[in-house]
This record gives sequence, C-alpha cells and structure tokens, in this order.
Amino acid sequence: MAVKSININQRVPYSGGKSFGDVGAFEQLDGIVHFAVNPSDSANALITDLALAPKTSAGLVEFSADFRIVKPVDQQKGSHKLFFDVVNRGKPLSLLRINSGPEEAPMNEGNGFLMRCGYTQVWCGWQHDFPNTPGFLKIQIPIASDANGPVSGQIAVTFQPNKATNSEMLSDRGHIPYPANNLDQPNATLTVCDYDGGPRTTVPRSDWFFGREESGKSVPDNGHIYMERGFEPGKVYQCIYTTSSAPVVGLGMASVRDLVSYLRYSDDRNNPCAGDIHHTIAFGSSQSGRFLREMLYLAMNQDEKDRMVFDGIIANIAGGRRGEFNQRFGQPSNTVEASTASLFPFADIQQVDSETGISDGLLARLTARGKAPKLFLTNTSSEYWGGHAALTHIDATGTKDIVPSHTVRIYHFAGTQHSPGVLPLKHVQPTGAVGLHPFNWVDWRPLMRAAVANLDAWVCENIPPPPSQHPRLDNGTAIPTDSLKSVYDTFPGYGFPRYLRHLSRFDFGLEEGITKNLPPITGKPYPTLTTTVDQDGNELAGIRLPDLAVPLATVTGWNLRHPDTGGDDQTHRIMGATVPFTFTRQERQERGDPRPSVEERYASKEDYLDRVEEVAKELVSRRYLLEEDIPRLTQMAAERYELLETTLADPQPADD
Repeated sequence: MAVKSININQRVPYSGGKSFGDVGAFEQLDGIVHFAVNPSDSANALITDLALAPKTSAGLVEFSADFRIVKPVDQQKGSHKLFFDVVNRGKPLSLLRINSGPEEAPMNEGNGFLMRCGYTQVWCGWQHDFPNTPGFLKIQIPIASDANGPVSGQIAVTFQPNKATNSEMLSDRGHIPYPANNLDQPNATLTVCDYDGGPRTTVPRSDWFFGREESGKSVPDNGHIYMERGFEPGKVYQCIYTTSSAPVVGLGMASVRDLVSYLRYSDDRNNPCAGDIHHTIAFGSSQSGRFLREMLYLAMNQDEKDRMVFDGIIANIAGGRRGEFNQRFGQPSNTVEASTASLFPFADIQQVDSETGISDGLLARLTARGKAPKLFLTNTSSEYWGGHAALTHIDATGTKDIVPSHTVRIYHFAGTQHSPGVLPLKHVQPTGAVGLHPFNWVDWRPLMRAAVANLDAWVCENIPPPPSQHPRLDNGTAIPTDSLKSVYDTFPGYGFPRYLRHLSRFDFGLEEGITKNLPPITGKPYPTLTTTVDQDGNELAGIRLPDLAVPLATVTGWNLRHPDTGGDDQTHRIMGATVPFTFTRQERQERGDPRPSVEERYASKEDYLDRVEEVAKELVSRRYLLEEDIPRLTQMAAERYELLETTLADPQPADD
C-alpha cells in the first residue's frame, strides 16, 4: 500500500454540527497523508523523473500531501460512497460548483446537495507550486537529481498582462516560479506577439533582465523579469530560460490515486473510512478536470495492486485538453494553448490524426487493462470557443462525428461560460481581466447536480444516463466558429473577435515527459467548431436551460477583451457575455436592435415565468435536471426579469 501513514491533525463538527436530511451531522477531518511509492512498480512507470527522486533504503520515493475529509458522523446513515473533488489551485470546488456554495467560502455547504446524498467527501493536495495559504491544500514532493546534481533544463513561461507593468512573475497567478538558475543567461529569450498564436517578435536581450520592481526601483530576482519600457497590456509574452529545479510533478496524480485507494480498500485501523466505501466518484472542474483527463490518459485509475480507483468520473469544463501535470518543469496552472496540455489525443476512443499519423485515445491504456471508469465530459460554450471542446466528439479533421465509448457521455451546457453565471452582472475578474460586455449570467450548476445523480445511478445501479447532448456534424448543429460573425455583427455594439482561439499541432519533441523543442514546432491547426445559433445569437445544440429556451438576453461563452486591457480584438480567455434585450419595443427601435424586446416576447412577467417552468419540467422529464431545482430556476429567472425592468448593476469583480 503506497500510503505510509495518515495523520489527522484536526477533527471538528462540519458546519457547526448541522444536520442534513436523513444522513444527519457531518464531521471534518484535516491532516497530512504520507506516501512511499516504488519507482519499479509498473503502476508508476509513466511518472516522469520518478527514478531521479531521492529514495529510502528500501528504494521507495516518499512525499506528503494535505488532505481533508467531510463524512457522516454516523457512517451507517451515509451512502457508503466516496466523492473525491480534485482541488483547483489548492481550492475545493465541488461545494461551489455542485452545491452552489458562495465563492468566498469554498467549504460552505451551499444547498447541502452532496451531504444530503450521503457522500463521504475527500480532498487532497496535488499541486506543488501553490503558495502556502491557510485552508488550501498542496503537496510536498521531491526534486529530481542526476549525477550532476539537481536536474537543469529550459522552461517556457507565457503571460498576457491586463495592465501596463514593468515586471512580471515567471509563473501563473502568483504561484511559486521555477527560478532562473543564474541571472545572466545570455541565451534566454523573450518574445512578444499581438495575440495568442500570432507572429512572434524577439525582444532584445539587452532590454530586459531577471528582476522585479521594488519601491520604484528595479532589483535582481530569479523569479521575475523586468523591462524598463514596460510590458504592454493585451500583448502575449513568452520567456524561455534555464532553471535547475525539477520537482517530480507527476506525484500529484499518485497522491490522488493512492489516498482514494487507501480510503476505499485498506482495513488499517487509522483509516477513517475503513470498511465503509463501496463506490467512488471523482469530480474535477476546469484545470482539475484536465488533471483527471491526464490521470485517465496515463492509466492512473488503477493502483499498485491493479485495483480500480474511481468507478465514475466527471471531468467538468476541461474541454479536450489535459495539462502539464507530468512533465519535467511542468507548470500545473498553465492554461496557454501552446503547451503540452494541447497535445493529441482529445477524444476517449482510439483515432488517427491524419496529419501526423499518431494513433491514440484518452482511454486507450485503461480500456486495454479493463480499468476504464464510467465517464461524463461536461463542457460550457467557453470550451468550444476556446477551440478544443468539439475535439472530444469530432475527429481531428473536423469532418466526422465520433461515436464515444459505451462508458462515456458528453454533455454541452448551451449558452454558458466557464464559471457559473451570477447576479449582479460583473465585468471584471480578480485577475484583472475585463470583458467588453457583462459576463454571462447563466448558472449551469443545476445541470451539474443532475449529472452527479445520473452518474451515481449508472455506477451503483447500472441505470444508463440520458444520451449525450452536444453539437454534431450529421445534423448540422456543429459549424466553424468563424461562420457566426455575420450573426453577431447585426447586433448593435456586440462585436466579433478578429482572432479566435484554436489549438495547433505542436511538436515539443516530448520524450518521457521531457520537452526538447522550446518553443514548439507549430503545425497545422485543428478545426475550431461550435454550435449553430438562433436569431438571437443563442445556441441551439446541447442542454438548453430556460435562459436560452425562454431568453431575456443573448448569452454566449465568449466575450471580447475590454479596450482598457489591450487586445480588444481577442476573446476573453474563459468568460462569456450577457447582452440583454431591450425591455420595450420603442427602446429596441431607437437602438436599431433586430432582437425582439422583452415586451414583444412575453405578455407579462407571469407569462414569462410560466414558460420558464414548462422548460424546466421538460428537462426534468429527460433527466437533465432534478425536480428539486425547478423552484431555483424559476427564482433565478424572476431575478433576471426584475433586473431588466430596472437597470443593469454596476460592474463588480467576478468569480474566478
């Protein structure tokens, strides 16, 4: 067993001892789990640089991670199911994105859905470079060394400022950077382009150095770069330099695999779940969903004893990408297109990329070993406009629909953005990114609750879930993204991006998790496809919530960057837009808006809400929505209607 020991440092009543339905009260356990894995075990064969990590006298590699468990006090009242949430940059997300909890309190129970279902909920640190922040979970992993000492090599860091600045950290979102191994590095390069994937210009080495701004002055710093003339907002910069720190990043996947395996199978007296867990489900959202896709690709859903780890998995808003979760100098938070996260394959089944001749599939290894879980891929419109979600169900040529494995369902949440929509309407992210339009207000979390219930029934009772719902070529609902320009150009002030996001065929010279080509050799782009839209610009394919079926606005998975942040001809990376209809016919005519006004669509607020309820009931009948969420959908619809009756809220910071 790869878990060496488990130490519970704190055991307290969860949510003040609150009772949840028939399950009753829960307790929260926080602690540290210690691991020792065998580099020679075939289950660990694909972990990059594991053989170069320090070893014990028994030849094992040790590491540790923070963990958290929220479980029923009376386990007999629970469901005997483990629900694992892959933390996102150290932060739990399931209570936010399934229970509709508040963004500012990630451990708040929200509506209590997962608790009422009786799940034992588990979180575990897997990301090594997250800053030490109270309440967030991370992992402590060893550094790879060879005969010459700590492993050295090149790393590429990409950033796009949202405001003018003289210095930038060599990491994503303030994470711990890979330090430059010396400050001179005459061969280090800095390039800049006007948009992601555009032609690059080299910034002279004499114009920048490894340093940062402090008290109005520049000082040397191996984790930052400094340029006197400043970095321009909206431009995309890439710095390639040498570092001498190679954490064994892939151990993050081993921590998840081995903790869940221990909780599920071990009869160790220190196991707080011993003998209780019959089934396991994993949930990962955004970067955490990509983490789960990488785990699946590397066949890490089987432990060192060849046992199934997760019976079911939901990879939410991950699109077709994976991540730098198992490469030398991997940046687990990196989301840029030109990274190994964008490499083929994208779909679950085995297919051939006719351009490169590569044959592969996301589940190829696990299917061959009989350890493939039941899998839901749930995506918003933002992942389609990011240029990669369609690749999970349309082949690499963009000419043929893919029939997924019988254990896979693919659901597109139509007209939604990467993060659940909320009111009041917001324009600004905490990262400083600003949208030209208010962000998308559609809250897709009710669809996630139904997805959890459907996957649970599939895993535990073998009840097939509802069919996949997504754009398709064979019925004409999947189309090239750029073909929609003519639709949105008719809406006053809406705009359309000049540069659309897409993935290309990148050759990093990747061998055993080590990149040889930085920057990569760029080949032919993959097709960029999304769904058809109606006369309002709202999507037609996928699961359509009342926000689209009974609309008050055009809601999209894309938004333009605000001119104040530069790059205003590009899409915002992850946020969509809400552009409400005018409320009256007179307003519409004055603005020259072709979209009918609210009063032209609905006889009254009551008429509108009656239609919303009809759509919600129809979704319940098809099992894409739970009956308990009908009142919530109706309430949200009323709030949006009332907002348009009055005025739009002032811009406020948006959820990350």
